[in-house]
Amino acid sequence: MNRFTIRNPANGEKLAELEADDAAGVAIKAGRARAAQAAWAARSLAERKACIAHFRDGVVRDLDALAAVMTRETGKPIKMSRSELNGLLGRIDFFLQEVDQAIATQTVFDEGGMKERIEHVALGVVANISAWNYPWFVGCNVIVPALLTGNAVLYKPSEYATLTGLEMTRLLHQAGVPQDVFVPVIGEGPVGAALLDQKIDGLFFTGSYATGARIAQAVGSRFMKLQLELGGKDPTYVCDDADPSAAAQSLADGAMYNTGQSCCSVERIYVHEKIHDAFVAAFVAQVKDMKAGDPMSEETYIGAITRAPQLDVLDAQVADAKAKGGRLLLGGGRLPGPGNWFAPTVFSHVDHRMELMKEESFGPLIGIQKVSGDEEAVRLMNDTRYGLTAGVYSPNGERARAVLARVNAGSLYWNCCDRVSPRLPWSGFGDSGVGLTLSTYGIQAFTRPRAWHLRPA
Repeated sequence: MNRFTIRNPANGEKLAELEADDAAGVAIKAGRARAAQAAWAARSLAERKACIAHFRDGVVRDLDALAAVMTRETGKPIKMSRSELNGLLGRIDFFLQEVDQAIATQTVFDEGGMKERIEHVALGVVANISAWNYPWFVGCNVIVPALLTGNAVLYKPSEYATLTGLEMTRLLHQAGVPQDVFVPVIGEGPVGAALLDQKIDGLFFTGSYATGARIAQAVGSRFMKLQLELGGKDPTYVCDDADPSAAAQSLADGAMYNTGQSCCSVERIYVHEKIHDAFVAAFVAQVKDMKAGDPMSEETYIGAITRAPQLDVLDAQVADAKAKGGRLLLGGGRLPGPGNWFAPTVFSHVDHRMELMKEESFGPLIGIQKVSGDEEAVRLMNDTRYGLTAGVYSPNGERARAVLARVNAGSLYWNCCDRVSPRLPWSGFGDSGVGLTLSTYGIQAFTRPRAWHLRPA
């Protein structure tokens, strides 16, 4: 049996050593899920909702302990871990409130003795390969609606958030979800590859573009339901009529929250030349006040970099920006260890020759580029292979909407950023992925519509 070690990225401390599933074990688990799914789907929706409501109760009961587990294994500041768990409660509530109507059988025609109905039936066995940066949000965006709609779930938490995944498993089983209906699959990359080899009816993945592309190639000929929630290089434009200080305060948080390790973090900022200097000064001042330190401290805003290899990516983007004329205003390198630490870093005088304006940073690194007006801003915002989120800051709603309507992105923000709502679909354009989660569409994503043609004899 293969084993892998989980370490605290803030200090290198060994947290656990776990046994990883091998390919044979993954196949056995997939078989168990397949055998159990029909009985779960046959339960009433009210019964399945009761299980999820009990799961919610468990999250509330154990919230502080769950936040501590997440912080220790991901390096997320403890306040942000608690915020994620508290935010999860509203998402669960949304799914519980909306699932009945979202999957109700609908009569769409009834004339001349002929009835036509649309029924929603569970996909069957769903595989979820999840992410480490928001393990409760990202995992439950899939797990909760999948279970509510009658699917069995094979859940592979990220190897960087496995302890959190096991806590999730514990609470779901305690809440009444059968062990063979929600099945954790534990390990690193090879375990995810073994999961793809199983007979599954849907594959829901959150992670990098590179891994998502490999998954699409591996399962493309099997015509299963495939959702890939991938990266972003999320731009924001600050218009000349915006308040530079207010915009800087909002965008500094949007760029640096969770140490910049969010797919929807602000990663590129374009500022109208008339207010550029005032915005940059306010932005740097805001970031300077962000305290880095022990993620378990209530005072910490900047935590550890979860994955050590990402430090090399950040180093390379900093070196590339410097070599091509970028002006380093703050930070620019690693902080002293032990653990994985990178200083909040701000560049001005950047352009699209530089990697930090083209490829995901996924860390506390931001470039700010001066633009002449709306036309240049739109052109630069669209100069990307990604299309997850985009924002505009301006008191003029008509102007902001006109700019955003021309930007290729799945989520659009006016005078806000880095925000996800359970009521709205979460999706992307281009290399940001295919499919969606959240909203009522994100409930129906775990079903297949079936057409009924009914003519009584």
